[in-house]
Amino acid sequence: MSEFHRLEALTQQLLAAARKAGADQADAVALEAAAVSVDVRAGHLEHAERAEGVEIGLRVLIGGRQACVSASDRSQRTIEEMAARAVAMAREAPVDDTLGLAEPGQLARDTDSARLDLCDHGPEPSPEALQELALRAEAAALAVEGVSQIESASAGHSQRRMWLAASNGFSAGYGRSGHSLSTVAITGEGLGMERDWAGESRVHAADMPAPEEIGRLAAERTVARRGARKPPTGAFPILYDERVASGLIGHLVGAVNGASVARGASWLRDALGEQILPRGFELREDPHRPRYGSSRLFDGEGLATAPRLIVADGVLQGWTLDLATGRKLGMDSTASAMRGAGQPPSPGVTNLELTAGDRTREELIREMGRGLVVTSMLGASINGTTGDYSRGAGGFWVENGEIAYPVNECTIAGNLRDMLLRVTAANDLPDWRGMRVPSLLVEGMTVAGE
Repeated sequence: MSEFHRLEALTQQLLAAARKAGADQADAVALEAAAVSVDVRAGHLEHAERAEGVEIGLRVLIGGRQACVSASDRSQRTIEEMAARAVAMAREAPVDDTLGLAEPGQLARDTDSARLDLCDHGPEPSPEALQELALRAEAAALAVEGVSQIESASAGHSQRRMWLAASNGFSAGYGRSGHSLSTVAITGEGLGMERDWAGESRVHAADMPAPEEIGRLAAERTVARRGARKPPTGAFPILYDERVASGLIGHLVGAVNGASVARGASWLRDALGEQILPRGFELREDPHRPRYGSSRLFDGEGLATAPRLIVADGVLQGWTLDLATGRKLGMDSTASAMRGAGQPPSPGVTNLELTAGDRTREELIREMGRGLVVTSMLGASINGTTGDYSRGAGGFWVENGEIAYPVNECTIAGNLRDMLLRVTAANDLPDWRGMRVPSLLVEGMTVAGE
């Protein structure tokens, strides 16, 4: 029996047990994953790990009530106990009339994910091959003048298969592969120590950059941070480097998530059809992008996914919805349900892309005159209801349109609604990211430094 047939059989066992236990509706997930990772340090293997297993999950619905259970044991006895426990839990849960499976006519018909090319069919890399990749990255980083040590160089590979089945007749699955490589370098000593990193991940090994490229980039980023100090305090323009700009747009994405909107806990809850980015900006979701790890033909409730515009010409077009949040808001699902083994569906996004500008990052820095380029962030204080924003940041101070010195230990603050209306995009749209966002210049933010 093939791996997918085994997973499909497990979901059908779960559904049969749920019906027998008294569920009105049910859906089931079977996940199988295997991953190997290798860490090297100082030219030697430091840590190697392999993990693999199967997890099964069951959601039952009874009269507007639901419950979810999961397990790693796949025996028939466990499956029957899961179904009985889920039904008992659901009968004690509060009633929510928006809960329920998709109607058969809503379900995806095209479920063959082969055209998305999500699996690398080449041989699985051995631990020795992964170790060699990590050692090459480490050596390239150490060759850069100013690097005092390499904190870690890591390489990994993973394979994941999933099958989703429901009592409404849906039954389909897909597999994914993943390759990753990262390096963390250190410069200086003691209180003067600074670190930075570089890393990449791809579905296919053929799409990965060379280990030397990753190691060298980590080292160059690290060396550039030598002598970092606090910047001035005041109101300045801030350029979010493309390394961190996706986080800024991530706050927008979170605010248009139907779960937040339905709770009234979103700073964009009244903004549908309004300008939330400058004119000319589009924020597009494309779940069908080949060779991207988060692509998918159907969502966690079996609905067909499709490309959509979240923002068009700067205007908010719609929320991100699964079936339940769509019903709460009187709208159709956007086929955005995400699903794990032990949790009910919830809305989420895949493969986002923000419109790039026509000027380079360097040109935007020259136009800043005096301000801050942010390349790293830590900590966050975000008010999800008002959009008030405050985050720790590090990066580079700009004087007279040129980078003057590296900075750390500062805080940047503003209001997200105002900030996003004042963004200018560079033309450095990154590739191979689940959220492709170029560097973004934001005028008039508060910097707290010295």
